[in-house]
Amino acid sequence: MKTQALKGMRDLLPAEQTLRDYIQGKILETYRSAGFERISTPMLEDMENLDKSEGGDNLNLIFKVLKRGDKLTAALNTGDPKQLSDMGLRYDLTLPLSRYYAANKDKLPNPFKVIQTDRVFRAERPQKGRLREFVQCDIDILGDASPNAEVELIDVTTRALLNIGFTGFTVNINDRRILRGMLESMGFAADTLDSVCITFDKMDKIGAEGVKAELTEKQLPESAIHALADFIAAGDVTLDAVAARCADPAIADDLKYVLATANTLAAGRYQVAYCPSLVRGQGYYTGMVFEVTCPQFSGAVAGGGRYDNMVGKFLGVQVPAVGFSIGFERVCGILLEQGYQIPGAKQKIALLYGKDTDFPAVLRKAAVLREQYNVTVLPQGKKLGKQLGQLEAAGFAGAAFMDKDEVKIFAQQ
Repeated sequence: MKTQALKGMRDLLPAEQTLRDYIQGKILETYRSAGFERISTPMLEDMENLDKSEGGDNLNLIFKVLKRGDKLTAALNTGDPKQLSDMGLRYDLTLPLSRYYAANKDKLPNPFKVIQTDRVFRAERPQKGRLREFVQCDIDILGDASPNAEVELIDVTTRALLNIGFTGFTVNINDRRILRGMLESMGFAADTLDSVCITFDKMDKIGAEGVKAELTEKQLPESAIHALADFIAAGDVTLDAVAARCADPAIADDLKYVLATANTLAAGRYQVAYCPSLVRGQGYYTGMVFEVTCPQFSGAVAGGGRYDNMVGKFLGVQVPAVGFSIGFERVCGILLEQGYQIPGAKQKIALLYGKDTDFPAVLRKAAVLREQYNVTVLPQGKKLGKQLGQLEAAGFAGAAFMDKDEVKIFAQQ
C-alpha cells in the first residue's frame, strides 16, 4: 500500500508537532486569559448550510460526502449531480460557529466570546502554502454590535502573535460599507460591487493598471472604471477622501474609532493602518475587515471581519458577530523556517537501562530526572556509540544511565 499522505495533507514529525503544540498552547493561553471560551463543532456540516454560507470562492472547494445506501441509489437515478451529496467537510470555522450559536444561544452568555482551534478542509490545488487540510485558530464575539468588539479582537490577536515571537507586523483595516459606498458613487452598479471589490483587493499584487485592465475585461462601465483609476492615480486614498464620496460620510466614524484606539493599544509594538483596497474573499463579511501582514513574508498571517448576517440565516433575526483568525499553518511554517526554539523548554534525554535491570527502579530514577529533563526510558543497545549517535540525530540533548549518576550531554562530549 502507499506510504505517502494524500496530496495537500501532511504527516508531522515529532519535532514539528512539538512546536505546533507549544504555539497552539501559547495562543490558547492568550485567548483564555482574555475571557474567551473554547468550543468544538463537527467537521461535517449539512450541504445546504454550506451552499448558503456566502463563502466566496471557498464554496467551489468543498469536499462533498456522497449519500449512503438507498438514498445514494435514488440520487443516482435522478441524474442530477447536486442530489448526490447531503453533507460536506467545513471549509472554515465561521459557518459551524454560527450554526452552533443558533442552536445553543439560550445556554450561552451574551456577548459570547468564543475560541475555536480546529481542522478545516478545502479542495485546493496543492502547492506551497496551500493545503487541503489545515488548522485555524479563531476568536469571535457574538452579540456585540459596537466597534469595541473589533478593538478587543485586534488587541487579543496581536498579543497572541507577540507572545509566540512575531514582531514588526501591521494590522490592516478597512470597512466594506465605505468601499462599496465609494464605488457606487463612481457609477458601479450595486449588483457588481462584489466583483469590483475582488478586483480592487488585488491592487497590491497587480497594480492600478492591472485593476483597470481586469475591470475592463469584466465589461463594467467605462466611466466608472476611469473614475476609480483617476482616484487611485491622484494618490489621495485616505479614509476621509474615501468617506467623502459616500452618501453618508459618518459611516466611517466606527472605522476611525477602531484605527485610533487600536493604534493607542499597539503602543509602538506593531503598526495599525487603513488599507482602502482590503476586501477579503468571503462574501459573508458585512462591515470591517482586517488582516495582519509582515513585511518580510508574503501574504497574511491572520485575518477576519464582521459578519452580522450569518447567524440570522439560522435564526431569522440578526445577531452581530465579528471574528479574527490566526493562520496557524502559515505561522508555524514561518517559525520553523526561522529555526524557532521553544523558550524555557526542558532538554530531552534518554535514560538507558540494561537487560536485567529492575524496571520499576528505572521508572523511579526517570521520575527524579524529570524534575530537570524530559526523559524517555530505553533499553541500552549492544553498540552504545551507535545508539547515542542515533539519539543525538533524533534531537535528544543527552543520555543518562542506570549505573551512573551523571547525565551525558552530547554537546559537551
